Order: sequence, then structure tokens, then C-alpha cells
Amino acid sequence: MSEATPLPPELAALFPPGMSTGRVMSVALPPGRTVTSDETLDERPVYWLSDDPPPPGLWARLRRDHVQSGLWPLLLGGADFDPALPWEEGEVFPDDVSDPGSHDPETLFAAWWDEYTRNIEDDEALTDEELYDVTAPYGFRWPGLAQAPAPQGDPDVEADGFADRLLAEIPGIRLGLVAAGRGADALSLMGWAGPVNYCDDTAKVAAVVRSWEERFAARVVGLDGHATLLLSVAAPPMTTEHAQHVAAEHFALCPDNIWQGPHPNTLVRYAKSLVGQRHWSFWWD
Repeated sequence: MSEATPLPPELAALFPPGMSTGRVMSVALPPGRTVTSDETLDERPVYWLSDDPPPPGLWARLRRDHVQSGLWPLLLGGADFDPALPWEEGEVFPDDVSDPGSHDPETLFAAWWDEYTRNIEDDEALTDEELYDVTAPYGFRWPGLAQAPAPQGDPDVEADGFADRLLAEIPGIRLGLVAAGRGADALSLMGWAGPVNYCDDTAKVAAVVRSWEERFAARVVGLDGHATLLLSVAAPPMTTEHAQHVAAEHFALCPDNIWQGPHPNTLVRYAKSLVGQRHWSFWWD
């Protein structure tokens, strides 16, 4: 490991004034630059972005260095139709987010569940009976938060391995750094707007991911394109019954994971894929 040195000015600029004092870094970065949102008048950059894909293992070193640097690493994949979007162009909305701490995850889940099981506005809207079948065994009743299962591995080791897997699987994926105390908060602080068609405040998503960090040993590892969230999970559900309860949370946050998944699109079918699954992905249409 290299000797720790004060953050260079371009990285210190990611923090609010005075908040980078005492921050140091012991990991050498590849070539890159800071990016300012093109959706705000604030000239302070919101993240740092590498010019090219990082080498394997760098995400893990930066994750370990986060304690002293205050910079959370993210792997950032570009859009299929334009790799420069959204990250290179700064297509993010930091002005449109609140504080994740001001939102209660269970309250959010319950409200979303009620909305998605009762009030679907679509030309091909499902009947009440069809809706009930999609979310069986819970139907229209929000089941509450799923219990935290026993860890199946080390959360950091799981995240480090997942990062290298994404590097191998997603062509052109790049490295980002966000001045955030935890991975969940990086989502809102950088102004990511992936779930905008379902949620107009990414801080609400961050509040949910905070809860998953604590209950399921989840770690935010990457964002692919405009609207895909990639998490590692070291404490996944290990039984079908528990997986169905966890699947209810996934549906409440991201109904497209079920609605646009393999047919038949039901919670029960989706839950089977969660048993022992160490990597969760969420995509919003």
C-alpha cells in the first residue's frame, strides 16, 4: 500500500467546503477527471470518473481506503446507445434529492406496495385478481420488513469479488468516486436518477439500500447505464419462505424486476432466484 497523502484538490472539491480536511488517500488512481452535473447551477463536481475501465482489484483497494478518504467507489457502465451517458456528460440531478435519513424504509415500502398493487395506470392494466396473483402470498397486504438472515460470508469480500466480476462482464465499465459515508448515500449525493419513473427522490431509494446494508450485508458496487443498480449481498435469504418476504421488498422498490421478468411474472417465481443469491440487480423501465 502506498503512503497516505492528502487528497489532491480535484478530489477534495467533491466534498462540501471544509469537509475534506484531514482526508487522505493511499491508492493511486488511473487517469480521470471530476464531473459536474449538467442539470444544476452548482459548479462543485459531484463525482470523479476514470477515463478507462480500472484494473481488477482497484475497486477493492479503494473500498478499503474509504475509511480515510471518504470516497466511495462505484463501477459505472455507460448507456448502450451512448457510452458517454449518463456519467461522462454529467446527466445527474443532485439538486433533486433530500436526506436519506428523513425517510423510513418500512413506510416507503408500504406506500409503494399499496400503489403498485392497487393503482396501476396502464393500457394493459391487470384486474384485481391478476394483481393479487402477482404478489401472492401477500396480495394487497404489505407484509412488513423481512428479518435479517445470518451472514453467509464477509460483506467486503463479497463486494470486492462482485466488483471484479462486473469488470469482466460489462464492457467499458468505468470507475467513479463519490464523497459519501456509505454506498447507499452515494446514490443520492451524486444525483443518480435511475428510478425516476417510479420515484422522484433518489434519497428514498438510498434509505431502502441503507436498510439492506444493515439487514442483508449489502454493498453498493455499481450502476449500469441510466437505471440499473448493482448490489452485492453477504446475507441473502436461504429459504423459500424468507426469500418470498425479501422479494416483497424488491417488488415494492422496483416492480419492474417482477413485471418485466420471465413469465409468469409473480413474486413466488422471482423469490426462487433470491435463495442464496449474493448479487442483486434492480432495473427501472
